[in-house]
Amino acid sequence: MVTFVATPIGNLKDITLRALEILRGADVIFCEDTRHTLRLLNAYEIKKPLFACHKFNEESAAEKIVARAKAGEEVVVLSDAGMPVISDPGNVVCRVLQREGVPYTVAPGATAFACALVLSGMDASKFTFLGFLPNKKSEKLRLLEKYKTLDTTLIFHCAPQDVDDDVAAMAEAFGDRAACAVREITKIHEESTSFTLAAGLAGEKRGEYVLLVAGAAETENPLNGLSPAEHIRHYMEQGLDKKEALKRAAKDRGVSKSELYKYTVEEKL
Repeated sequence: MVTFVATPIGNLKDITLRALEILRGADVIFCEDTRHTLRLLNAYEIKKPLFACHKFNEESAAEKIVARAKAGEEVVVLSDAGMPVISDPGNVVCRVLQREGVPYTVAPGATAFACALVLSGMDASKFTFLGFLPNKKSEKLRLLEKYKTLDTTLIFHCAPQDVDDDVAAMAEAFGDRAACAVREITKIHEESTSFTLAAGLAGEKRGEYVLLVAGAAETENPLNGLSPAEHIRHYMEQGLDKKEALKRAAKDRGVSKSELYKYTVEEKL
């Protein structure tokens, strides 16, 4: 069996009992950075063979994982922090496992963007996670344009050296919006800072960031700019009968049908 195990995103105590059990029972561990994973294993006195599985060798690592799993070994896949696959290596491994018919499972745990959403205090009723933005400005803007009309909170991962450029690109694509930068999650210097895209995020940028941006404001229906009679006529010209056109116009304008009925009489609609 292959198990994708979530690891702490900061505080080493944020690991589940199940995750520790799986790590202790593993025959081999494939991880993003063997040195980083070794610190976690040492903290819990776990010794296992470690092999690298990162974005530069994930295809070949996936083949090794498949071979070991088919040989009956218990294989664990880790990233440096949080859940593998989510803005981390592992997606290629999943595809290869599915292609080869090798079963796998997940041991859940800490996930940075979910923690950041709570710490930000922004709307969590609906959100869109977009991960890391591309490096080139033109590609950043192209991607951001696709999501600028969404009314959900938008969530991004961001390296410290990219924060200013990413925020500037968001301001250019979205206009001025409320935003929040969350860093050092679960660590001593955990910080959640609200700002606006136009003003940018002040201060020195240190540590990995989660950037959260308010969704697009609900825009007024452009049909409400018409006169009431024109509004009703617009729907009638689309093939609706007068009763249904009146109902649609009233809903658009947030009024009762009776308030608009007089316009159908006056204009002889």
